Amino acid sequence: MPDALPILEMKHVSKRYGGIAALNEVDFVAYPGEIHAILGENGAGKSTLIKIAAGVTDPSEGELYVEGKRVDFRNPTEAMAAGVVCVFQELSLLPDLTVADNLSIVAPPMRAGLIDAGAQRERARRLLAEIGCDDIHPLELVRNLPLSRRQMVEIAKALAKRPKLLILDEATSALTAADVERVYTIIRRLRSEGVSILYVSHRMHEIAALADCATVFRNGRRIETFRIGERSMSAIVQMMIGREMTHHYPDKPPANPGAPVALSARNLSWGQQLRDISLDVRKGEIVGLGGLDGQGQRSLLFALFGVLKGVSGSVDVLGKPLRLSGPRSAMRAQLPIALIPEDRKTEGLMLPMNIRDNISLASLSKFQKGLRFDRNSEHTAVEKIIKGLNIKITELAAAVSTLSGGNQQKVVLAKWLMTHPGIILLNDPTRGIDVGTKQEVYRLLRDLADSGVAVLFYSTDYAELIGCCDRVLVMYDGRVTRELAGLELNERNIIETALNVNDKEQAA
Repeated sequence: MPDALPILEMKHVSKRYGGIAALNEVDFVAYPGEIHAILGENGAGKSTLIKIAAGVTDPSEGELYVEGKRVDFRNPTEAMAAGVVCVFQELSLLPDLTVADNLSIVAPPMRAGLIDAGAQRERARRLLAEIGCDDIHPLELVRNLPLSRRQMVEIAKALAKRPKLLILDEATSALTAADVERVYTIIRRLRSEGVSILYVSHRMHEIAALADCATVFRNGRRIETFRIGERSMSAIVQMMIGREMTHHYPDKPPANPGAPVALSARNLSWGQQLRDISLDVRKGEIVGLGGLDGQGQRSLLFALFGVLKGVSGSVDVLGKPLRLSGPRSAMRAQLPIALIPEDRKTEGLMLPMNIRDNISLASLSKFQKGLRFDRNSEHTAVEKIIKGLNIKITELAAAVSTLSGGNQQKVVLAKWLMTHPGIILLNDPTRGIDVGTKQEVYRLLRDLADSGVAVLFYSTDYAELIGCCDRVLVMYDGRVTRELAGLELNERNIIETALNVNDKEQAA
């Protein structure tokens, strides 16, 4: 809407951290009633852009304007007062408070000088209904909600501030398919009401479905702004990474049915989440877990790693029984098991700790020499794996929270690869990372498999399962309902099995 007054305008904005330019002379405009996609690899400058707009950090140079007025936000509160609200990838909810408390944490309704608990609950119900989440109880503790539900509460919290500019940073990366549709509906409604939306996502199909226009960033610079439809997806990806994409997934080797079975499970059950699951994963094989989100895939990975209590059934590693007594037993198996968790922020990393300590955390015993800890050996091993995974850092002593999302994910991978696992369990490991980093992860997984590691890989991205995996086990209602391999491993078969659609129903 070039004729309208911009909600947000940035002029010649730069941000430097020491000698590193996170943003360099950026001009950017967002208009009312428009969904503006922000695209780029991790570390391209997207996070810095939205943090400046939201008042989290200040620019080193340049000017910001909101509705034509010059602003200098000193903190997010000032930005919110001007109508700029951001939903960051790192959730801001307080886990030990209720949903209602979190939704009114800044300005709770008051009566006679005290918080009006009834009005606060009613406000929470209204906000949850507005986003189609009536099933979330206002008095539920946030810690008891799954990640997808917490993300929806975070969105409700942002909408409570009635934004003029809403910034969504990977807002759907943790959501179930049903919640993604709810978010789509919310975004389109806000656009129709004249709200400006900055939409940061690595999911290109979402950009095509939602956005009116897009801006691509690379190495801290704005590369181009265009209307959706004016550039092909391949052209957009090339702009983002600055190079041609030769092929998306590594080539798969021929199946080797004679390879030793690294991990075997028989009749695993756990409440209603897991129902009589049996599977084998051979050395050198990448086996995928498919199906709609919430069908037991995550519980299966946790069960195999010994996290869950009360699991029945048996697990063998190289033919020897494994006691499901805890992660320590899994890590000490004949083929050590590693679990790459779903949420790197809360389950994979200690954000205030430095990069070196995060990477070596799971393998500290390897550097213990009697009563002495060999810091030099630790340092050498950490530097070697950082180089091997191409993790972009300024210094080992920097907090891991200063890294981009893709590099944080690589730190999680590095931490567990330092344990030299023979079996790797991955829980949606490419969620919220850019195209280029995804390709590096795919290549890493195939290299690990080629070296004899057994990989069990859950992903919410069907194309990823098809491109990366030798076989895919599709789960429905806590059961493995079908195994797909070869020509059968395609999106149609995954979706039909995930929806529990059989041939008879199709014919009818």
